[in-house]
Amino acid sequence: MNKTRQPFAILGMLFLMGTLLLACSSNKNNQGSSAATTAPDAQTTAEAAATTRSHTDYKGHTAEIPVNPQRIIYSGETYGDLLALGVQAIGYPLSMGEGQVFEDKLTGIADVGFPINLEKTLELQPDLIIYAGIDEADYDALSKIAPTIIFDTFAPLKERMLDIGDILGKKQEAEAWLAQYQAKEDAMWAQLKASGMKDGETASVFTYYPGDRLFVMATTGLSQVLYGEQGFKPTPAIQKVLDADMGFQEISLEVLREYAGDRIFLLTPVADEAKQSTGNLLKSAVWNSLPAVKNGYVYTQDIMKTSSDATTREWLLGEIPTMLGKQ
Repeated sequence: MNKTRQPFAILGMLFLMGTLLLACSSNKNNQGSSAATTAPDAQTTAEAAATTRSHTDYKGHTAEIPVNPQRIIYSGETYGDLLALGVQAIGYPLSMGEGQVFEDKLTGIADVGFPINLEKTLELQPDLIIYAGIDEADYDALSKIAPTIIFDTFAPLKERMLDIGDILGKKQEAEAWLAQYQAKEDAMWAQLKASGMKDGETASVFTYYPGDRLFVMATTGLSQVLYGEQGFKPTPAIQKVLDADMGFQEISLEVLREYAGDRIFLLTPVADEAKQSTGNLLKSAVWNSLPAVKNGYVYTQDIMKTSSDATTREWLLGEIPTMLGKQ
């Protein structure tokens, strides 16, 4: 009996060992399957991290922004900076683009209003908001919708383009644009000097605002082009405004002569009241006594077409020689 049971006992042990081996094998396979299942999750996390990066804006806010943003809302004065880099936003305050040289390129962009409409902004589902305002309450509200950057639209062109190029993931494009812009600007000044512009000539830019308010322009718009390194010089009175880093300064008609340069650029305002003030200026004795007026060195341009954005700045490089050629 004992001898008869022994083979069965051995078989039983072999069966039990086989079962254990199968269980272990199955467990290892399950672990491998589990590892294969969880590996993509880790990979997905790494890929997600690679699609965003940290950015600190000029106001000190730090946000995780897309490396290559695709759904941008831009609320600010220099939308032409984006266009110069081949970027189109999904949302923009369309009223800011009225009369601009790039107005025809705004088709298909949703109007987010000015002040910016939070409901419309949320509806557009942006992956990045670029905002020119400085109100912290606005920033807090917008940053709850999407990563938000406060952008300095009043910064000098080079600084601004390098910054926006970095934000948009287009550093090389921004550098290339600046290089070609500089080449065009150099060519423009060479052309003007060859056609009679003298070294050391001064220039001034004036415009009226409603309320019969006369302004001389300094670090903004057309003046930024005119006062380039090879360009016209500001008068001593305007130089003080530039040194104070002011975009413009209100002046009285009585001191106009102090600010008036050898050449005067008069910006045509939008408001009818300001247009009336401009008309009165052109009839005044003070205006008609200025050397630039007597010499026929006065040029007019629509104020909306003298903005500081990159697209307008490039357009002005072709427009300035045309203006001066009409004297």
